[in-house]
Formats: sequence, C-alpha cells, structure tokens
Amino acid sequence: MTTEDPNTAAHRAGNRPEGQADPAGREDLARSVAAAAGVHHHEDGRVDLLRTAGGWQGICESILPGLVFLVLYTVTESLGWGLGVALGTSAVFAVARLIQKQKLTMALAGVVGVAISAWVAQSTGKASDFYVPGFFTNGAYLVALLVSIIVKWPLAGLLFGFLRNEGVHWRKEPARLRRYTLATWVIIAIFGLRLAVQLPLYFMGDAGLTALGTTRLLMGTPLYVLGLWLAWLLSRPAAPAEERAQDS
Repeated sequence: MTTEDPNTAAHRAGNRPEGQADPAGREDLARSVAAAAGVHHHEDGRVDLLRTAGGWQGICESILPGLVFLVLYTVTESLGWGLGVALGTSAVFAVARLIQKQKLTMALAGVVGVAISAWVAQSTGKASDFYVPGFFTNGAYLVALLVSIIVKWPLAGLLFGFLRNEGVHWRKEPARLRRYTLATWVIIAIFGLRLAVQLPLYFMGDAGLTALGTTRLLMGTPLYVLGLWLAWLLSRPAAPAEERAQDS
C-alpha cells in the first residue's frame, strides 16, 4: 500500500503544506478562483469538455435563449416577442434546475444576463443592442486576463494549478510560469477574436444582425471550452529534461 506525499495530500484536502505561509491569503484566493471557474478533468488528465460546459443542459442554457431571440425576431420582426420568449426560456431552465435540486448558479446567471440584454435592447429599440452587454463582458475578461499576465499570476495557472495538485507553487518555476502564461494568451485570443469578428457586424446595424447572432452562438460556450482545452494541453508539465533545457 503506497503512502501519498503530505504536500500532495494537503493540496487535495484544500490545505497548505505544513510550515508554508500563505501571505495575504493569495493561495486561498487562487483556490476560490479555480473552483469558481468550474473546470473539470478526467482521471487520465484530459479536460472534461462536456462537464466544463455544464453538461448538455448547461450548453442548452447558454445557446437556446439567444437562438430563440434571433429566430423569433427574424421571423416576426417583433422585438417584444423575441425578448420576451428569450427571457422566458432562461427562466424555464432555472425552474428546471430548481426542480432537479441542482445548483442554480449557471441558470440564474443566464437569466440575469438575458434580462440585462433584453433591457438594453428594449430601451434603445434596436435588436442588435441585445448583444451589447456581451461586448463589455468580453472586454472585461480580456483586460483581467492581460492584467493577470502583467502581474505574473496568469489566470490559466489559477484555473489549472489546483487541478494538477500544483497549488500556486508553479509560480516559483520559470518553465511552468511560461507555460501558464502561454495558455492564458490562448484564452485571451478567444475573447479578442469574438470582439474582432462581432463588433464590425454590430456596427452594420440590421444588415449584420443575423450574422452577429449566428457568430455569437458559434463563438460562445463551444469556442470558450475549446480554448480551455487547448490551454490545458499547452500548459501540461514538461518532462524534467525538457524543463531544464528551457530554463538554461
């Protein structure tokens, strides 16, 4: 029977290794970020894409309200109908999770997001403004990720470090810091690509609405989860010989 290393066991249990301080609670904060991100992985080390996306129900919650709005508005040209049914669809998902006694975090976040988008579009009377809050959200994430790289706490390291039982000790290893920085740039590219593609379509007005709605769906959860998977692969620990060569 093998005995688990005490430091590894401490990471699994959510505690710091004995004798190591946690200045300003940074490790506890990093662990909270990793847990809140909802990144899951298989026992063989691969990212579980479906669970990370919230399962099929989570995927539907992220896609259907926007799809319903786009289809209804295109068919009826009624902003009220499109917004109302989209908001109702989000509410149905929230009720379904409540009945299933599941966590409501994702569903409630979806309801709030759709409600804000609906309020903006209703206030301006422009269907394309349904997508405006998403631009600010993507921009905020992009800036936060850039800041995490500048201060040498790349977000990919916070997301994946605890899943790999590295805690935040990867910051002390130049090779691991470089890999997590590269992985964070991949996630930044996802948010940057969304803005680069979707903003021009938004400024086209009604002529670009269908293309904007379609790209928003395609570049939403599916693209984000794919980016996380690629970031996970790029940040895998290298063989000791490779890391020594990189450091030299």
